[in-house]
Amino acid sequence: MTDDRLHRDDVPVGIDAPVMPTAVGIVHLGIGAFHRAHQAVYTERAAIATGDTSWGILGVTQRSATVRDQLRPQGGVYAVLTAGERESSVELIGSVVDVAYPAEETERVLAALAAPSTHVVTLTITEKGYARTPDGALDLDAVAGDLAAVRADVQGESPVRPATSAIGLLVRGLAARAGSGAPITVLTCDNMVDNGRVLERLVRQAVDAGLPGPEGDVLRGFLDAHVTFPCSMVDRIVPATTPEQRDHVEQLLGARDEGLVVGEPFAQWVIEDRFAGPRPAWEAAGATLTKDVAPFEQAKLRLLNGTHSLVAYSGWLAGHTTIAAAMADPAIAERARQYLFEDALPTLTAPEGLDLHQYGEQILARFANPHTGHTTAQVAMDGTQKIPYRWGGVLGDALAAGREPRGVAFALAAWAEFVRRRTLSGEGVDDPRADELEAVVSAFEVPGGSDGLGDVEGLAGAEEDVRALLGLPGLLPETTPETFLDAVAEEIDAVR
Repeated sequence: MTDDRLHRDDVPVGIDAPVMPTAVGIVHLGIGAFHRAHQAVYTERAAIATGDTSWGILGVTQRSATVRDQLRPQGGVYAVLTAGERESSVELIGSVVDVAYPAEETERVLAALAAPSTHVVTLTITEKGYARTPDGALDLDAVAGDLAAVRADVQGESPVRPATSAIGLLVRGLAARAGSGAPITVLTCDNMVDNGRVLERLVRQAVDAGLPGPEGDVLRGFLDAHVTFPCSMVDRIVPATTPEQRDHVEQLLGARDEGLVVGEPFAQWVIEDRFAGPRPAWEAAGATLTKDVAPFEQAKLRLLNGTHSLVAYSGWLAGHTTIAAAMADPAIAERARQYLFEDALPTLTAPEGLDLHQYGEQILARFANPHTGHTTAQVAMDGTQKIPYRWGGVLGDALAAGREPRGVAFALAAWAEFVRRRTLSGEGVDDPRADELEAVVSAFEVPGGSDGLGDVEGLAGAEEDVRALLGLPGLLPETTPETFLDAVAEEIDAVR
């Protein structure tokens, strides 16, 4: 073993050998920790279950060569540490064949995307990587370099220009493949509603901008006839790997793994069964193939994400640094159960094969796992972007059914008090609408209240802050009645 590094050619004794792929069948854009702890693990286990080793992954980094430099000396192999509340386990993953860095290896990536042995492109590039303007359209300025490069690629210009964006690289790869007409599936695994349709729309906008008119007809025809963009939903908490965890795994393996990733025991992958050609047997590894991802997506959004936000805001107010510590607080755990089971769950129709009550209990157990590492402040970010989808839908459906969702009321009061305290203390809130939030709080607060956070009595009190914050455009359904705002105001004492 060279330099005591983990390597696929020298597997430590007592550890199951990783898969040895015979071909690259998948190109993955955005090979960070989440992909290595999620889709790559499903691909590995599918290969073990079926014996089909033709689905090796060429990972493609986004901003730096770090992952390439971690995995290439190890032959692509790395370990996943599954860290449960009481038990942990280590598994070697060999499904990643190599990692390429586009700033230096764009030509190699384009060749892999065009290769007939490649049947699937997957993406985890984060929501920011989709280069969208506020109205959801493609940000042409952000991909201008690649739009110029795709024209140069089509014209056979040499040398190949380095890619500067994930969307641009994808479009260039599809253009390189279009001449052969070989079908390919582009599967986004990022957390966006209707993510496959979003990606297809952006790709088509890029083609129209980069290859307008007859010049792009071949590529547009290829997209119409031979490319699909299924939707998907992914879920696994993948915290940052700590030095202590790296040292622990080194002792277990007897080798240093610079590519180690950590994940919780729970993992879920729901995929729209709409493929243009062959695919791995991911269902053999536990993935769900379905005609409609939307019900699963809505269950996650309202149950998991909605509860996560409630625990984050109320936990921060109670002085808890982590989500796990907040879940150990009986008062917060009770409110989390109230929101999850009394408010959110009744608004959902269970997707086939998913027991929503069991799913809800799993969510609470996952949040209590101290190894996930999520902080309350981290989860509390971008509240104005999350509330309409996580709590707004629950609120609207519950009110329409004649129920007043008290868990939602408590959650909204906690968010408003979080915003108020962070603003008045000078810490501020990490939110795209931070300026609006600060202006609202400042309008209703005067310095020198008994808690050091401003006047909390009368017109300048917290209740007025809550009502003003909840009145921000787009936050709650327009049909929200004044009586529900009264219910939120009643929860102020509880969150304070």
